Amino acid sequence: MTKVPKRFVYTAARPEAHVPLLDTRELIASLPHLPGVYRMFDANGVALYVGKARDLKKRVSNYFQKSEHEARIAAMIAQVARVETTAVRSEGEALLLENNLIKALEPRYNILFRDDKSYPYVCLSGDPFPQLRFHRGALDRKHKYFGPFPSAGAVREGMALLQRVFQLRTCENTVFANRSRPCMLYQIQRCTGPCVGLVSESDYAEDVQGATLFLQGKTNEVLAQLERQMNAASAALAFERAARIRNKIQRLQQLQSRQFVESATAGDIDVVAAAAEGGVVAVNVVMVRGGRHVGDRTFFPQHADASALGEVVPAFLAQHYVERPVPPTIIAPDAQDQDALADVLSSQSGHKVEIVVNPGGERRVWLTMAAQNATLAIRQRLAQKATQEERLAALQDALGLPPSAQRIECFDVSHTMGEAAVASCVIFDRLAMQSSEYRRFNVTPLQAGDDYAAMREALSRRCARIVAGEFPAPDLLVIDGGKGQVAVATEVLAEQGLHMTPLIGIAKGPERKPGEEDIVFPDRDTVLNLPSDHPGLHLLQQIRDEAHRFAIQGHRARRGKSRTTSSLQEIAGIGAMRRRALLAHFGGLRGVQAASIDDLTRVPGISRALAERIYGLLH
Repeated sequence: MTKVPKRFVYTAARPEAHVPLLDTRELIASLPHLPGVYRMFDANGVALYVGKARDLKKRVSNYFQKSEHEARIAAMIAQVARVETTAVRSEGEALLLENNLIKALEPRYNILFRDDKSYPYVCLSGDPFPQLRFHRGALDRKHKYFGPFPSAGAVREGMALLQRVFQLRTCENTVFANRSRPCMLYQIQRCTGPCVGLVSESDYAEDVQGATLFLQGKTNEVLAQLERQMNAASAALAFERAARIRNKIQRLQQLQSRQFVESATAGDIDVVAAAAEGGVVAVNVVMVRGGRHVGDRTFFPQHADASALGEVVPAFLAQHYVERPVPPTIIAPDAQDQDALADVLSSQSGHKVEIVVNPGGERRVWLTMAAQNATLAIRQRLAQKATQEERLAALQDALGLPPSAQRIECFDVSHTMGEAAVASCVIFDRLAMQSSEYRRFNVTPLQAGDDYAAMREALSRRCARIVAGEFPAPDLLVIDGGKGQVAVATEVLAEQGLHMTPLIGIAKGPERKPGEEDIVFPDRDTVLNLPSDHPGLHLLQQIRDEAHRFAIQGHRARRGKSRTTSSLQEIAGIGAMRRRALLAHFGGLRGVQAASIDDLTRVPGISRALAERIYGLLH
C-alpha cells in the first residue's frame, strides 16, 4: 500500500519574546526517518532555505546538533524561527518538490538560477512535405525537434547547412499552399520546389530522412545512403538525379571539414562545469548536438558563495533540467544524488538520462573547455563591472550627484509623422541595464507629432506609479531631448511632487555627431559638453541609445499592427469575418499583398469582383 506524503510543521513558541527561540529538541523528536523536503523561515516568515533529504530526521538534526558550521550556514541557523517539513515517497519526489519550492519561495540562502529564455530548436514539421523551421517554446508531438541549442544563431547556422545540402522548404504553410511558381530559394538551390510539384513526395521524404540522420550526428550513415541512391539512379540511367545526389554528397563532405568540434561519439550531450573568481560564481554548459559542439551558455547564480562551489553544480542540475527538455547524457563532475536526479529526468523526458561524474577521453576535454569558459565569462563580467563603476563614478562627478546615486531612468519617444507614437522608459541600476524593468507607453497626444505632449503623457503616467509606491524613484531622470523636453519633464515632476529628483536632457549637438552631445539642465541656460572620451558621457550614450532602440522597437510593432488592420478595413465589402479569413489564409497582410487575383478567390467569401477590388487597392 502506497503511503501518502505527510507534512510536519514546527513553529517556535513565542511567549513575550522579541526574538523567537526554537526548541530544537522538540523539533528533532517530531521528525520522521523519511525522505522529504524541509523549509526554514525567520521570525518574519521570510524563507531562508529549502532543502531535500533522504532522511528528514538525520538531515535537519545535523543543522542543530553540530557545533561548527561554515559562516554562511551559521548565519542562517541563527535566524531560524520556524521549520516546516514535508515527507514524500521517494528521493526523486523530494527533488521535484524542492525545485518547485525554491522557484516559488526564492529563499535567501539557496543558490538560485534564473534563465527566462527558452531554448531554441530545429524543427521538422509533420506535414506531407515537412517544413524546416526555427522553434522556441512548447513542443508539439506532431513535429520532430532537434536540440535544444544554446542560441538562436546556432539554430540558424544549422538550418543554413541543412538547406545547402538537403534543400528542404522553410516557407510557411499558407505560402506553400498558394505558390504558383517557385521562389528565389529554388533559384539559388536552397529548396527543391515542392510547392509547385518540382520534387516528388518520396524524393522529398529521402531528403528529410537524410537531414534527420545528419542532425543526429550520423553523417557517415547519410553519406552511405546518398551513395546508394546515386548508384541506383545511375543504373536506372537517371543521370540528372544522380548528378543532384552527387552534389549533395560533395556539399556534405565539405561540411565535415567546417569549424565544428567533431566528436567520435554521436549524440546529444551537455557538459556542466562551475568556476569562481573574484567573488563571482559561474556555471558553463557546453552543448554537443549530433556529435558536434554547437556552442555554450553561461549562468551566474544568485546567493552563490565561492567557498561552497561544490553546491553550485547540484543546484544547477536540479533547477535547470527538471521540467525542461534534457539530453540523454549530462557530464557533471560535482553532481550529488545523481542516481535520483537521473531517474527523475528519465521519467520526465521519456528516454534514459545518464549523469556522468567521472568522464574520460574526449569528454574530459569538453569538461576542461566548460571550466575555461566559465572562468572567461567571470573575467568578462568583472571587467564590465569595473568599467561601469568607472563610468558611473565619472557621471556622478560631472553632474554633482552623490556617490549613492545608482538608479537612472531614461525616456524617449518614437513615431513616424505622428503615427503610432510610443514612449520608452529604460532603467540602469546595479551597474547594468535592467531589461526586466523596462516599460513602454502607447501615447496619443491631441495633435499628432506633438513630442512635448507625448513626453508629458508618458512621464505623468510613470510618475503617478512612482508616487503610488509601485516603483522606486530614480536617482537621475534622463530625457532624450533638449530644453523643450526638459521643461515639460520639470513641470511633470513638480506636479507629482518629485521636484527633488535630479533631471537632465541629452541632445545631439549642432553637428549632430556622437561625442558632441549637449547635456541640458532645467535650471541653467548653458549646456554641459563632456569630452568625447569621458566615461560618464559613454554611460549616458549607452542608456540613451537603449531608450531609443526600445522606443523604435515598440513603435514599429504598433505601426505594423495598425497598418495591417487599417489597410483591409478601408476596402468596401471587407468586414471583420472576411478580414480574419484573408489574414488566416495567407498568414498576414504581406501574404495577402503577394497573392494574385486567382489566389484571393480561393478564400471562402471572396468573389472574383471583390478579389479584383482587393488586388487593385493593395497594389
